[in-house]
Amino acid sequence: MNLHPAILALPAALLLASCGGGGAAPAGKTAQVRSTPPARTTVPRPGPIQRPAAQLQMIPGLEGVIGADALQLGRVFGTPRLDVIEDDARKLQWSGTACILDIYLYPQTGSSKPIATYADARRGDGREVDRAACVAALRKGQ
Repeated sequence: MNLHPAILALPAALLLASCGGGGAAPAGKTAQVRSTPPARTTVPRPGPIQRPAAQLQMIPGLEGVIGADALQLGRVFGTPRLDVIEDDARKLQWSGTACILDIYLYPQTGSSKPIATYADARRGDGREVDRAACVAALRKGQ
């Protein structure tokens, strides 16, 4: 069956015609389009974020860990199993048979270099472990 090309184009033409907004203006009248500029609002830019300095966790057995930077921690524990950076915070993780150690580093006021401010330790099953014992167990060469 051969259809004339004009018949094939008819449905498309009808569809396009139905999308119009009323067609041309009535005879003798001129269509007027008024455009109003979009309202402008000014949103103030936030200033630099002032974050409070991270408090250092000072407990016995974490000397040489708290206050250390990532390079110093690498010398103590070796290459971390995890190194997660989020915004200005960094989490380094080491693990061994005795425990899993997470050390959190944050930049301090007046310095862009993050240092260890907090350590957390747990067993593989999630039970809490003494942090100082975990640090001692994971030190290189021990």
